[in-house]
Amino acid sequence: MKRYINALAILILQFSLFALPSFSQIRGTSITVTVTPDHKDWTYKTGETCTFAVNVLKSGTLLDNAEISYEMGPEMYPDVKKTMTLKDGSAKISGKMNKPGFYRLTVTAKVGGKEYKAWSTAAYSPEQLQPTAQCPKDFDEFWAKAIEEARWTSLEPTIEYLPERSSDKVSTYHVSFQNDRWGRRVYGILNVPTKPGKYPAILKVPGAGVRPYGGDSGLAQKGVVVLEIGIHGIPVIKEQAYYDNLFTAALADYWTNGSNNRDRSYYKHVITGCIRSIDFLESLSTLNSPALPSSWDGKNLGVCGSSQGGFLTIATTALDKRVSCYAPVHAAMCDHEASLKKIACGWPHMFYNVAKPDMAEVECMRYYDGVNFARRITVPGWFSFGYNDDVVAPTSMYATYNVAGGEKTLSPYQQTAHFWYEEQYTEWFDFLLGKMGVK
Repeated sequence: MKRYINALAILILQFSLFALPSFSQIRGTSITVTVTPDHKDWTYKTGETCTFAVNVLKSGTLLDNAEISYEMGPEMYPDVKKTMTLKDGSAKISGKMNKPGFYRLTVTAKVGGKEYKAWSTAAYSPEQLQPTAQCPKDFDEFWAKAIEEARWTSLEPTIEYLPERSSDKVSTYHVSFQNDRWGRRVYGILNVPTKPGKYPAILKVPGAGVRPYGGDSGLAQKGVVVLEIGIHGIPVIKEQAYYDNLFTAALADYWTNGSNNRDRSYYKHVITGCIRSIDFLESLSTLNSPALPSSWDGKNLGVCGSSQGGFLTIATTALDKRVSCYAPVHAAMCDHEASLKKIACGWPHMFYNVAKPDMAEVECMRYYDGVNFARRITVPGWFSFGYNDDVVAPTSMYATYNVAGGEKTLSPYQQTAHFWYEEQYTEWFDFLLGKMGVK
């Protein structure tokens, strides 16, 4: 979890810096560390040597006599730790794996009493990776019953028009509807084209954390109904401080709530909420108050999300045949049990370095493992992640991709950690729009 918070803190810091006046911006550091593998695609065959080029630079030039420490080995389980001085600021460091997986070199340079870190991760025969996750015999029955019981509660939707977020092309609403029991609601932002008609739809499911949501009027302008949901049963248009307070108190570590009981797991109602979100989209054409200018066509539906949202994308697609395409980015919550075999696991690293795991928890998490959902998918999907991700292990993501059913496309952006590039973001939605026939 500490890794996730660090990544989130960095993103928040970057955003705040760009919000400062241009004359006071602080960008980067004069000291940088680079670590680069010697294969352009960062991919190797098992048993092949990977040689990383390490450089410590000051103002873009090599720093003489740079002191570094480094660790290397299978991701999350480094087995080599050393220190050295780089006379001319550069070095070649080699390693290899004899079985499929990801091999990571992490370098820390100490300059002027401060530490500067960088890492690079080589893939070893990743197409051969297989997950360790076991699937309960009643997995399908459990989720069919959960969805059936959730639908015993009527949607009772509410729709609030948001004029300040709307335009002549897109109407925006703050919406809510009931989930799996009376009073437990799902909240979200709905964007619909103002031009009357029926359109393809995209359901956007969220990454971990507690935050407000803005919807996606840009996608809606392309001719798509977009529903972006939260998962915590609270309105999604309040000030950030409201969510920060919840994240440090009532919703702190929510992902561990009920993790030893499949019926009490926090994610049970989260997943049924995703299914009820599609029920809500399906109901749009019948809503009379307020009258919506447009609605879902009932045929084309894409689901997408990153990190926790990547997992929810996979789970929703597996459980709901109304989904026609899906696109997870660095999907979390995949192959929880891998760490029990000293193999890199997905966030939230439930059993990482746990000497004696609670077997009730292990058995429960099998119902909430992205691997077991991925095996059941039959529609086209697009997967993407970075080899340098230090929150969601690429080992777990690649293994999940390998067993996912249906037509699938893999588009790795090797250098990314737990974030995405602009080009990756564009490709993400180009895939969904293309599959739904939106130009």
